[in-house]
Parts: sequence; structure tokens; C-alpha cells
Amino acid sequence: MKKYFYCLPILLFILFSCQEKEETKDYPILPVDRNNIELIDSFWNSRIETNTEVTIPYCFNKCEETHRIANFEVAGGLIEGTHFGKRYNDSDVYKIMEGAAYSLQQNYDPELDKYLDDLISKIAAAQEDDGYLYTIRTIKPDSLTEYEGFERWEKVRMHSHELYNVGHMYEAAVAHYQATGKTTFLNIALKNAELIASVYGPDKRHDAPGHQEIEIGLAKLYRVTGDKKYLDLAKFFLDERGKSDIRDYNSESIWENGAYWQDHKPVVEQDEAVGHAVRAVYMYSAMADVAALTGDEKYLEAIKKIWENVVSKKYYITGGIGAEYDGEAFGDNYELPNRAYNETCAAIANVFWNHRMFLMTGESKYIDVLERTLYNGMLSGISLEGNTFFYPNVLEFDGHDPFNQGATSRKPWFDCSCCPSNIARFIPAVPGYLYAVKDNQIYANLFASNKAELSVNDKFVYIIQETKYPWEGTVNFEVQVEKPTQFTLNLRIPGWALNQPVPSDLYTYINETAKQYVVKVNGEVISTGIKNGYFPIQRKWEQGDVVELELPIQIKKVIPHKNVKEIAGKVAVERGPVVYCAEQADNPDGVLHLSVSDNENFKPEFVNELKGIVKLTSESGLTLIPYYAWSHREPGEMEVWFKREE
Repeated sequence: MKKYFYCLPILLFILFSCQEKEETKDYPILPVDRNNIELIDSFWNSRIETNTEVTIPYCFNKCEETHRIANFEVAGGLIEGTHFGKRYNDSDVYKIMEGAAYSLQQNYDPELDKYLDDLISKIAAAQEDDGYLYTIRTIKPDSLTEYEGFERWEKVRMHSHELYNVGHMYEAAVAHYQATGKTTFLNIALKNAELIASVYGPDKRHDAPGHQEIEIGLAKLYRVTGDKKYLDLAKFFLDERGKSDIRDYNSESIWENGAYWQDHKPVVEQDEAVGHAVRAVYMYSAMADVAALTGDEKYLEAIKKIWENVVSKKYYITGGIGAEYDGEAFGDNYELPNRAYNETCAAIANVFWNHRMFLMTGESKYIDVLERTLYNGMLSGISLEGNTFFYPNVLEFDGHDPFNQGATSRKPWFDCSCCPSNIARFIPAVPGYLYAVKDNQIYANLFASNKAELSVNDKFVYIIQETKYPWEGTVNFEVQVEKPTQFTLNLRIPGWALNQPVPSDLYTYINETAKQYVVKVNGEVISTGIKNGYFPIQRKWEQGDVVELELPIQIKKVIPHKNVKEIAGKVAVERGPVVYCAEQADNPDGVLHLSVSDNENFKPEFVNELKGIVKLTSESGLTLIPYYAWSHREPGEMEVWFKREE
């Protein structure tokens, strides 16, 4: 065990910063950095503030209570003790640190800055001399199990999480460097990455990581350093999949044939989403990164096919993915039981993946999926108070949780707390999904009141967006430019506003919207048609130009594809991007037996309860609330899909 750690010289960072970088590829569309966007939005601002003031401190406290942070101190010889908890608990600390770095960028807090510095010093102490960082092995190398592996890297292909942990560390280290300019954490990440690059490669050790994540982290290290070996290593890990000799190709079990961790085929040959949902979608996100950074069209074609499979056959109306409790996995095609697993981490990963698909293609259907997941399947994973969490996100609740995994009510923490720590890093990153740019084009993807500074062909453009979305459909954009500037503003017209709940036939509306969206520029209605889901406004913009987008937010009833057997003959209700549910707190006689008529009308009403929501009440007295807001009151039944009365 190493007692002391000497930081890599700053000279190392200077060397790779100053080295001549070759011209690099990347996504053709680039997101507008979250730091260039000031949210003034009542819906999202409150959640980001809660994340900063409650969730991040709460999660750090839980990491201290559960010895996750002490594990680094013990590994580094700073204190005496042993290892507590799971082999992958290091990753929780890294994810919360990533979220804390984003929060520092948005609102500098000297106490949080110092806390991170102190934590980084503990991580530095825990890192072994050659760069290895895996606290459970450093602390008790002679008493490990088959899950960790008795030797380094022995179980990487299955369950050790050695590479998964440090992948999250790379992401956190890059975020910390970008937030503070300090290289302390980045140096730790680079030392570890150098070790792994010395161990793995075409002429070295071959393994496909059992839990994908390091590939995403390596892509971020490549972007910040320009060192191509990190990108090559990310691609190497992806290309190693489908080559293992430890599985039974003839077995139908995802555990035996490698499909559980997407190791059943080479990645470019995969065309169906199978196995552990979080692992899968982290892999698809990494494939998108590598495709963008290398120009590998085979990667892109593969994840397009997989995306079609998910959105057409394996996607919940709430935006969740991963139907099965066994293996936290995707089910068969059209297997979408209400007793869903729908892990919160999978929803977050689905946002990552769909955002990357948009950046690659410029097609709004990916943002449609992203938005549905964002407002429903992801947001349900955390309470309004910011200190309790769902691990699974079910669509029907009868009062029983036989798996005791947080399906009945949100829990303050979990033995495996990947979901709380993932939320802590995701929420402050939401502003980065609002806008994107390409050459002289601006994409307005999500709607939330904000002030944004964008660069279009090296010219600054300021946009002030005002809206009460998702409760109201009016979105105003005021454009500010120093002098008349030519560019195209692409307004996303959501699929739900075009009578398409998802970009497939998996769900359809029974009552199509008669009202149409309307776009005005300086009070004058314009009509240019839609391209790739966007309404393009091409003009020479002048100071103070105003665009008004009116989206037809109406209450709609949704029915599933006939092949989704469990919910055949049922109907769900949504309004704009928000999916609704019935809870026993509003319907005392219970909700599992309820039916909804095709002709039943609902009245929307904004109420202050549950931090401000639009509540729906039908003529028969049925009350619905947004799905994300359920399980905040007395426990009882909950339902998303109701018996349909045609």
C-alpha cells in the first residue's frame, strides 16, 4: 500500500497542452456550452438549485457515512481501516464530483471548491505508484472474490468494474479541469490512463470491459489533451466485443452468451438492444463519440439500427428503457410490462445517447426521445426535495415492492447508489441540451427561459428565451446582435405537436390535434415548412428581432402498438411532453381498476402543490398528476395505463 503520493509535474500537462495537435474530427453539430446559458426558468432553475443546495451535499454526506470516501483514505494510508461496500463504490464519488464541478462553473462556492481539493488529495493518495486506482484491491488484495478478480484485470470482461470506475473518474477529472483550470485531478486521470494504455492494445492485453463507461471517459481525455492514443484505446475496447472465448454462443441465456454486457457480437454487427440497459446505452454513446471523432460510418450505421429497434419496440411511454428486473435488462421486442425496471441510470444514459445522435445527424427525432425521457423517466428518479430517489421507475404500483429496490417510494440511498450519484451529475448539465450550432445555423432544441450567448461563424449572437413550458406552449425568442447578422434559427417542432408521440408506430394518439403550431417573426406569421423536424428561419437578423413559437399543448390520449400485449386495450394521457398518472392520494378508492373513455374530457389547472404542476381533472372526477411527481404523498396505488372505453 502506498503511503504518499507525489502529483505528476505540471510540466506533463504543459507538454501535452502545447504539443502540435492534428486537425481532428468531431460532431458536425456542437452543443452550446452550459456555461454560456443562464437559466431563468421556473421549472428547471428550481431543480438545479435543489441539486446544488441539497442533492450534491447530501450525496457527499452519504458517501462519507457509507465509507465510500474513507476507502480512498484507507487505500492511501491516510487512516487505518478496511474496505467497506461494493467494488464499484469508487464510481459514485467520481460522479458526484463531476456534478459538483458543473455546479462550480455555474455558481462558484469556495467551500465546495476546497472540499473537492481535499477529496482529490485523498484520491491521489489512493492511486498506486504505477497509476492503478481501485480501492478494494489496494486495501485487501489477498481477500478478494471472483467478482473483483484475484489479479488485476482478471475479471474486467465480466464484473470487476475496474475500468468502469476509472471511466467515471476521467469524466469527473475533465469536468473539474474545465471548471477550475486546476490539473490536480486531471493528472491523476492521465496517470491511470497511461497505465491502461500500457496494458491494453492490439499487441497487449485484450478485454472488452464488462460494464462500459471507460470508452466515454477516454473520448473526453482525447478531446482535452489531443493525445490520439486515448481515442485509439476507446475504439480498441469497443472493437474487442464479440471476440470472447468464455461464452456459449448456442445458449439463449444473456448471461452465458455474452449479451448481458453486449459481448455477443462485434459492435458493428449488433442491431438489437439486448442485455443490461445501462451498459448498453453507455456503449451506444461511446460508439457515437468514436464515430464522430474517427469518421467510422459502420459505428454510426449500427447504432442507427439499434436506435430504431429501441424506439420501435423497447421504449416506454415515459421514456424509460430496460423492462426486466432480471439483469436490469432490455426485454424482447414489444416486452413492456407495467412492472417495469426502467432504471434511472438507463434514462440518463438514454439522454446521453440521443443527444449524440442529434449532434451527428441534425434530426429532431432524437431530441423528441430525449425530451420525453427528460421530463418523465429521468425526472421521476429524484424527489422534489432532492434527497430521495427511485432506482426502478414502474408504470403501475399496487403497494408492494418484493424486490425492495425503491419501486414503492423513493429511498434515501441504496447499497448500489449509481442512480443518486448519476442524477447529481446530470441535473446541472441540463442547460447544455438547449441549443446547438453548426456553421451559420442555430438549433433551438429544448424550451426553457434563459439568456444564451452563442457564436455563429465567429460572431456573437445573444438569445433571450421566455416561456412557461412545459405547462404552456408559447415560446418567445428575442435576438440581440451588434450588427445585422445572417444565420438560420432552427426551431424544433416537437413530435407531440405534429400528432406523433414517438418517432415510430409504437404509440399513437387517438385524438389528433386540430390546432397547428404557429411561428411569427416580429408579429408576422411565416411559413417555411419543416426540415428534419425543425422550422428554419433564415434571414439577416437585426437587434431586437422577436420570434414567437406557439405550440398546441393539448390533452391527448395515447394507445400502444397491438403487439405490446400487457397494455393492449389500454390508454394513457399526456399533455405536451408530460405523461400523466393517477395516484390514490387524489383518487381515494384506488386507481388500478379505473377506465378512461375516448370521449372523456379533462380540465387542466395549474396548482401550487408538488412544487407547481398542471393537474388534470376529468368530468367523472378522475384526477391525474404528472408521472414525475408521483410518490410524494401518502402511499397508495399508481397507474399510467388505464382500461380504455372506446
